[in-house]
Amino acid sequence: MTINVSADSQSKRLGETCAAASAFINRWVERLCAGILAVLVIDVGVGIFGRYVVELPVTWTEELARYLMIWAALLAVSCGVARREHVAVTALLERLPKKLQRYLGAAIDTLGFAFFAFLAYFGIDMTKQGATQYATIFEMTMWMPFAAVPVSSALACVQLALTAVRDFLQGPPPAAILKEAQ
Repeated sequence: MTINVSADSQSKRLGETCAAASAFINRWVERLCAGILAVLVIDVGVGIFGRYVVELPVTWTEELARYLMIWAALLAVSCGVARREHVAVTALLERLPKKLQRYLGAAIDTLGFAFFAFLAYFGIDMTKQGATQYATIFEMTMWMPFAAVPVSSALACVQLALTAVRDFLQGPPPAAILKEAQ
């Protein structure tokens, strides 16, 4: 005897798998952002202590803080995408019928994906060019700071694809469920 699995249950399972994968990736990105921010706080603290308490200029702290902030901010974009908390104008979308919302939402997600894919693609070239440029104080190449663009853009693409499939198949979950899943 064979068991036929309906298309609806397969769609539901795919949507649940995408939701779980998105939540898993997001948890690790959030932890990474928290770690970067912890290092950033320590770095700024060292800079303040050096400048105002010991009265010795610790020049490297400002440059390191800049690079850490760039990485944290750009990585956090994928977290916003995963939680559907990114900037969006939903006033018109929410007034449309549910079926039309689903397809228009998919079109918007496709445009967002194209934008982040564009950033990732051209960010790779930017990072390669950064390998020949040097940071002012650290005497390191700029590939590591520049790599924040393609890495964060690729993560945003992954999250956008996962949440788009989830939302298209299941509809967007309520905000409370999104916060619990993260």
